[in-house]
Amino acid sequence: MRKIEFTGLDHQKRLLRTNIDARIAKVIDHGQFIMGPEVLELEKTLQSFCGAKHAIAVANGTDALQIALMAGGIGHGDAVLVPSFTYTATAEVILILGATPIFVEVDETTFNIDCAKLAEALATAKREGHRPRAIIAVDLFGLPADWKALNTFANANDLFLIADAAQSFGAINNDGTKVGTLAPITTTSFFPAKPLGCYGDGGAIFTDDDTLAEVMRSTRVHGQGKAKYETVRVGMNSRLDTMQAAILLAKLEIFADEVSKRNAIADTYESKLGNVVATPKKPHGTTSAWAQYTLRVENRDAVQAKLKEHGVPTAIYYPLPMHLQKAYAPFGKGEGSLPLSEKLSKQVLSLPMNPYATTENVEAIVDAVRSAVL
Repeated sequence: MRKIEFTGLDHQKRLLRTNIDARIAKVIDHGQFIMGPEVLELEKTLQSFCGAKHAIAVANGTDALQIALMAGGIGHGDAVLVPSFTYTATAEVILILGATPIFVEVDETTFNIDCAKLAEALATAKREGHRPRAIIAVDLFGLPADWKALNTFANANDLFLIADAAQSFGAINNDGTKVGTLAPITTTSFFPAKPLGCYGDGGAIFTDDDTLAEVMRSTRVHGQGKAKYETVRVGMNSRLDTMQAAILLAKLEIFADEVSKRNAIADTYESKLGNVVATPKKPHGTTSAWAQYTLRVENRDAVQAKLKEHGVPTAIYYPLPMHLQKAYAPFGKGEGSLPLSEKLSKQVLSLPMNPYATTENVEAIVDAVRSAVL
């Protein structure tokens, strides 16, 4: 058995090296290192890829979330409903802007926010004197959340809805719509380990709303107006480097094929492991970006150790939900308040998701898992 790679980034780098080198050389030659022509080209390519009217390239995925909240006017005194089982970036931007996170339970089989719990969370927030203004729902591990239900709930309760698609860009909902168009605003990350990643930090925001797009384009450049030194709003410095845009353009040429390969590997995992371990579930007809393929196991440490013995790398996302983290504990309700999020944090274990994995290596991973859990 060959060495098993967790992400396949080394293989991808070898495959794209000539194209990437040529694109980087072009940037060096023209010298427009900040907001150069490749940034505009990337935005247009991203729009075409996902079907959104506007794509706004920014410095990273966390900034994308913050800019989206700022565009919605979220700030002091406001409350934002957000899943607890997610990465810290989703929650921290709420507090940075002076708002309050209201942590919501997730679904045990999809890992995404449980829409059946939204009404309860909203009622609790109001009862405690908060002013609910927004929802940030996360497409965890690459699977789109229930955006039909989320849009319905947000519209009925006058809540600003943001999709945190840091892990799901490239996924397609079961009605054929693509991530980037499923919510009024969608944010994503191009961190190197994401399904579509650059060689540094990067991110993007998607919307069909012309007014929101104008505000967010201004916000990413210090609140700039029509002229360079005209400041029309409080903004931030979140411009995407031209080098990173060039790298992303090269990667986008093969991205759809990589997503297809990820789904084929996930299908193999499901068909051969679904009867022996709790595998991630997705609605029929939905395509996941499979940023991670995440199992649920009762004796995680032992299983992880056995897989390591077989040469299978694994990862744990995330070992402690947000409402129990030191930074966010004052805004949660303590241990036992979100039992599924707490349970999942002790069970989840992610397998290699390498679109270039050989059949031999995928079979070896499957065999190792079966051996470890049976």
